[in-house]
Amino acid sequence: MAEDVETTIRGPQAYSLAARALQLMQEAQVWPTALNYELWLHYARQPDGKLGRAIQDLLEFKTPITEAVSEQLAADHLPRGGLQDQIKDASEALGRELAAVSQAVEAAQRNQAAYGKTLEGASQGLTAGAEAPAFKALVDTLAAATKKVQSHSKTLEQRLAATTTEVDVLRNRLEEARRDATTDGLTQLSNRKSFDEHFERLRGLSQNGRGPLTLALLDIDHFKKFNDTWGHQTGDQVLRFVASVLARHGKSPRFAARYGGEEFAMLFAGENPVQVMSALETIREEIAGRVLKRRSTNEDLGAVTISMGVAVLRTGEKCASLTERADAALYSSKRNGRNRVSNAESLPAAA
Repeated sequence: MAEDVETTIRGPQAYSLAARALQLMQEAQVWPTALNYELWLHYARQPDGKLGRAIQDLLEFKTPITEAVSEQLAADHLPRGGLQDQIKDASEALGRELAAVSQAVEAAQRNQAAYGKTLEGASQGLTAGAEAPAFKALVDTLAAATKKVQSHSKTLEQRLAATTTEVDVLRNRLEEARRDATTDGLTQLSNRKSFDEHFERLRGLSQNGRGPLTLALLDIDHFKKFNDTWGHQTGDQVLRFVASVLARHGKSPRFAARYGGEEFAMLFAGENPVQVMSALETIREEIAGRVLKRRSTNEDLGAVTISMGVAVLRTGEKCASLTERADAALYSSKRNGRNRVSNAESLPAAA
């Protein structure tokens, strides 16, 4: 699908495809951002493809296509070509630098070996008791060889210094690419991929006796109604606000991520139930206690609340099972009035 679009936008049908994409965006009342334009180009080019069907489902059910929804569509259906190219280019450049260093080191080794042979020959000449002219020639040879080795050593030193700088640049580029691959673009929290990787690592530590691991799922209450009332851009502001609170309270060894849509997740490693519940109550109260205002008009948006579900990892339990229990606790919070924290362990008793 990506290749078809790339080919089309460089051919005679480019402008008609672009016009069709903009028409579809206008009909769906979607803002013509760069990401939306890319999505709708693919949709206009291949409406029966996976991305096209996903967009049609959203339109059929009148689901607001917010910035968050667009980013999820892109993550699910668009190739991460730019990111892959960054990693590929940085890796190739790093390979070239290492190859150059290897060649410089080999050249230095050859020069050192040649210099050793020169010294060995000089030693034999001195032992034989050379005459003055021969002795002068010997000294000239040693001086020239020494100068050559010094020159090559300086060249190698400069090459290594330049390579060190280049490797630092490449390391930063690879780190930036890694962050892009594991960060949610809207909220700047870790994304679902990063959460899955982090969970597996902490799960292994917990199962090996490094303390309990607790999962909390958090969902913004009545978020769809809020979007319908105030608009999607303001809804994105709310997502960023909630994410900023979670980021402050989710610093290592805790871990906070955007789980999808208006849902977030937090992992608590090595903390007991009292500590976890205290932290979640603090987060809930901080979010609910903030009166938000619309940036463009300064209108009072009222308070935003979140519902939470908590589950502690059991021995041998997989991510899917733990998530299912935390999700059940979350919906218990929703059913019982929202703006509260429910523990999966208490669900049978409550029932």
